[in-house]
Amino acid sequence: MKLKKQVTVCGGAIFCVAVFSLYLMLDRVQHDPARRHSAGNFPRSQISVLQNRIEQLEQLLEENHQIISHIKDSVLELTDTGAISPSGHLPFRSANGSWVLPFDGRPTFLSIKPLDCQFALARRSQTDLQMLDVYSLLSFDNVDGGVWKQGFEITYEANEWDDEPLQVFVVPHSHNDPGWIKTFDKYYNDQTQHIFNNMVAKLAEDPRRKFIWSEVSFFAKWWESADVHKQEAMRKLILSGQLEMVTGGWVMTDEANAHYFAMIDQLIEGHQWLEKNLGVTPRSGWAVDPFGHSATMPYLLNRANISSMLIQRVHYSIKKHFAATRSLEFMWRQTWDIESGTDMFCHMMPFYSYDVPHTCGPDPKICCQFDFKRLPGSRVNCPWKVPPRAITDANVAERAGVLLDQYHKKSKLFRSKVLLVPLGDDFRYDKALEWDQQYFNYQKLFDYMNSHPEMHVKAQFATLTDYFNAVYKANGVAPGTRPPDYPVLSGDFFAYADREDHYWSGYYTSRPFYKNLDRVLESHLRGAEVLYSLAVAHARRAGLEGRYPVSDYSLLTDARRNIGLFQHHDAITGTAKEAVVIDYGNRSLNENFIQRVDPIFLLFLRYLVLFNPIEQERLCVVTVLVNSVRVRVLTEDGQTLPVQLSAQWVSAVEMSGEVYQSVRRKDDPQEVRVQIQFLTYGTRPSKDKSGAYLFLPDGNAKPYLQREAPAVRVVEGPLFAEVVAHYQHFQQTVRIHNVPGVEGLSLDLTTMVDIRDQNNKELAMRLVTDIQSGDTFYTDLNGFQIQPRRYFQKLPLQANFYPMPAMAYIQDSQYRLTLHTAQALGVSSLASGQLEVILDRRLMQDDNRGLGQGLKDNKRTANRFRLLLERRSEETDKYPVDSRSVSFPSLLSHMTSTILNHDVLALPVLSRKHGVPPMRTFAPLAGTLPCDFHLLNLRSIQSLDTHSPSPYTALLFKRCQMCWGKTNKHHKHYSFIYLFKIYVCVCVCVCVCVLCIYIYLLIYKIFIVLKCLVIYIYYYRFY
Repeated sequence: MKLKKQVTVCGGAIFCVAVFSLYLMLDRVQHDPARRHSAGNFPRSQISVLQNRIEQLEQLLEENHQIISHIKDSVLELTDTGAISPSGHLPFRSANGSWVLPFDGRPTFLSIKPLDCQFALARRSQTDLQMLDVYSLLSFDNVDGGVWKQGFEITYEANEWDDEPLQVFVVPHSHNDPGWIKTFDKYYNDQTQHIFNNMVAKLAEDPRRKFIWSEVSFFAKWWESADVHKQEAMRKLILSGQLEMVTGGWVMTDEANAHYFAMIDQLIEGHQWLEKNLGVTPRSGWAVDPFGHSATMPYLLNRANISSMLIQRVHYSIKKHFAATRSLEFMWRQTWDIESGTDMFCHMMPFYSYDVPHTCGPDPKICCQFDFKRLPGSRVNCPWKVPPRAITDANVAERAGVLLDQYHKKSKLFRSKVLLVPLGDDFRYDKALEWDQQYFNYQKLFDYMNSHPEMHVKAQFATLTDYFNAVYKANGVAPGTRPPDYPVLSGDFFAYADREDHYWSGYYTSRPFYKNLDRVLESHLRGAEVLYSLAVAHARRAGLEGRYPVSDYSLLTDARRNIGLFQHHDAITGTAKEAVVIDYGNRSLNENFIQRVDPIFLLFLRYLVLFNPIEQERLCVVTVLVNSVRVRVLTEDGQTLPVQLSAQWVSAVEMSGEVYQSVRRKDDPQEVRVQIQFLTYGTRPSKDKSGAYLFLPDGNAKPYLQREAPAVRVVEGPLFAEVVAHYQHFQQTVRIHNVPGVEGLSLDLTTMVDIRDQNNKELAMRLVTDIQSGDTFYTDLNGFQIQPRRYFQKLPLQANFYPMPAMAYIQDSQYRLTLHTAQALGVSSLASGQLEVILDRRLMQDDNRGLGQGLKDNKRTANRFRLLLERRSEETDKYPVDSRSVSFPSLLSHMTSTILNHDVLALPVLSRKHGVPPMRTFAPLAGTLPCDFHLLNLRSIQSLDTHSPSPYTALLFKRCQMCWGKTNKHHKHYSFIYLFKIYVCVCVCVCVCVLCIYIYLLIYKIFIVLKCLVIYIYYYRFY
């Protein structure tokens, strides 16, 4: 249909050209000076002139016919080669030598309705605590606080609890890392399985005993190997409330580097397992070990029907400030929330760690005396040289008084007289003896406290939800509801520092190879989920369900769990032992899920299936390895696709094989709007050095220098042009795509980094621009939302780095420059107009946070980026850049991030021995989804049988928050096809009008000719 329309337009244009040519010819006939002759010889001169003009007319008509024939042949040739069809554009060079792709006819820009911007421009609800303001307020001075080194002295009056006794909820727990010093399986075999076996036996001995568990990955592994009796005993403990599953994720996910797709996916996997096997849904969140906390997590937990949560690793100065203002419990609200629909009740633990010495009260020397695993004779002792004492009738009164004093002091930091006291540590309760030591001794203390009314305390073992319910009850509100006078907070808790200037901002970049691999596998998993769900639905609809291999569902399940396991806060962070990292990699690259294709194998392929995993149509470049320069690519209906051959380079200046390429060198640097600099950081010469967790630089970054000038290669072709600069430790590729659509509106940057011969060096890439961004910049949280940042000179350099899972940008009143990334890295803006990204880190020593290793297993890693420059609306000039605590990416920025993280998947198809394999386009959507909707996943729900799907499918959407800059005008971005239709209509109207004029003039000219003939006849007859 489109072809017919275009041929009709071309035909109309040809007709107009012919008519116009005829008009010019006749006009020349009328106004030729030869017509001016004497009256005496008029008849014969008129006849001679008329004959000459008729001969000229015949000649001109013949030339016009030839022109029309050439145009017709060109149109037919373009039709045959598929250049008019949107699927068959052949590039050509313009007059100035640049490559041009013919008009595509499909949308390039995205339509925005006025209502789309209303959410972004709506008035936000006010919060009591905004983390940017808190950072501005605090001095971060780290004054010695006495027994609570990072806090202050706590005092209280003895009669404060006379009217309302103190309620103490002691929550036993065991934090089990699914991989850190040992692999997941090694931890399970050595310790975790024994925790579960002891749990079943020891909790059943006394109904007053309680326990909480978080990591479903370990629990599921134990469940599969447990006999029916143990399973039933465990189920009974859970249903009776003695054991609570908290958060319910497959792991306790990292919150800095993890993408929200993977965070949600591992949460769904854990919750589905719990629902299917135990029939329970978690009600409370527990995150004691992630190295900083993202605002995305409370939102996801809120949507998972969890009403309360607990966090631990927060900057010690912020903890001190919140403790002094009794703000350690608050409603955590999203910065973009218009009302209070995203509120999550959050409890922040006040002290240094989640171990027993730092949970009962402010004095770790005393609290350690109540960790009864450290009794004399144990392998573990107290660093403060005062060991615990077993509780007896002789010492119970004194011991209970000492412990209650710590409880009283800790309770002064909170607004209610309900106190939470966690009791546990890493891999605790793996021995039956510890269960007896902790529960027996604490129960004696509780019995004594509860039996003495003058102590005004009620102590008990509890689960996390028991504690939260008591807080709600004490404040007279429903679970999940804001208690009166409790503050509302917005923002996040990065970067985390546990002491002095030891900021945990190094792990934002540690082991970037695995961070990049994780993002690639997430995209493949999502693609597999969508294709599998569509295939099963299609088979069911066609009545072919029995013929479809639904047993492949187990492969999807394994892939979900392996990628979910890698979201653990010691996996994607790059903070595990080298052997553990290798184990994560082997699990992620499961041979049953990722089919590896040898590049040589591609030499024999003849067919490819291309899968676009995003919900929008896209026009992009797909890379395929071939063994010949004589390549032609056809669609299923035989139409030709444009092709650009690129060389495989053995070195910076040597190509492999025969390739038709135009290669040239350029010694002088090209002036660009954005200057890219490369720098290096060292580490401190003192005792404390950078490691897997910490970033402790030896000062400002130094320019990257090498003795020889870099080799620069320039490649130009019809589909893309690129400049490749080869340095000793990295290769920088800057590519411009010459295709319509989102793909061609940003700059493609790839930095191939290899610093394996360096010691204690960190490589950084800095973008230097003329954008007046001041001290404000913006980073994303988990690819889900944007968090405004500010550079603080009062903080050390490493404190101003933040996680960048998907994007970061700077802006002023005129421009916004966004750096999109395909892997999580650390980012900062250390000066106005700058963005700086840490690309890789190689560190030779441990940073004393328990790992016991440096980062020496670096790999050659490709860091992929997209650089997007956007002009801001004029109305934004009226508003200062940092006037709001909320910011949103543009719609184009959303789309750029999506195409960067979800490449088109090229699936090779083996050709049959006889004939062409049955291949046809499969388009499950009747049309593209609204451009501000992102299809997060199409996930087949698991049935009771682990190896097959249920009839249900989960459809997960995300509505993109977009638009920036306040405006009173309704701006629309029109597609090229829309503009072309308007252009055609205008052209047709103009042509019709001109044609009418031409026809009128033609008739007039014919009338003149007839008049001349009449005169000729008249003179011939009478003279």
